[in-house]
Amino acid sequence: MTLVLNRPDKANALTGEMLDGLIGAVADNRDASVLILTGAGKVFSAGADLAAVRTGLATSPMWEAVSGAIAGFSGFTIAALNGTCAGGALGMALACDCRLAVPGAEFFYPVMRLGFLPQPSDPGRLRALIGPARAKLVLMGGARLTSEQALAFGLVDALAGDVMGAARGLAADALAAEQRHVKAIKAMI
Repeated sequence: MTLVLNRPDKANALTGEMLDGLIGAVADNRDASVLILTGAGKVFSAGADLAAVRTGLATSPMWEAVSGAIAGFSGFTIAALNGTCAGGALGMALACDCRLAVPGAEFFYPVMRLGFLPQPSDPGRLRALIGPARAKLVLMGGARLTSEQALAFGLVDALAGDVMGAARGLAADALAAEQRHVKAIKAMI
């Protein structure tokens, strides 16, 4: 199953309706062996839509619900990051099993500057991937990581010019296996 953030004219900025749609799509496809999350256009996602932020989206529990649905998905989850990934969208990528990114992508989570707290599970997921000091660099220091820095830190697992092709290649074994086998291996890890 592939989920595409499809609002390229707005840098795939997420609205409440989009978050609700993602939660539903993950739930409706819970028996899939693979979930690939990507964006349309040249940006994975700029995070929350600014107009929706003004009406409370930045602090909505929907962000945690989306990340929780992705993290709880029993199949193999891959974020195919076709461009910059910011804010709450980074939380969705953190919830995936693997993250692939195009060269030139940037990663940032501007919660300190904007006066919001990150999604509750994001600091722990970020810390597990890149360590506590680097997690503070991103969340407290407002660092904007290049794709090369993100790879060196362990935030992304590989860089690829064709992230969807790379994601499909990475998913091939899971797609060829029995679904129960995919779930069992993921549960063991």
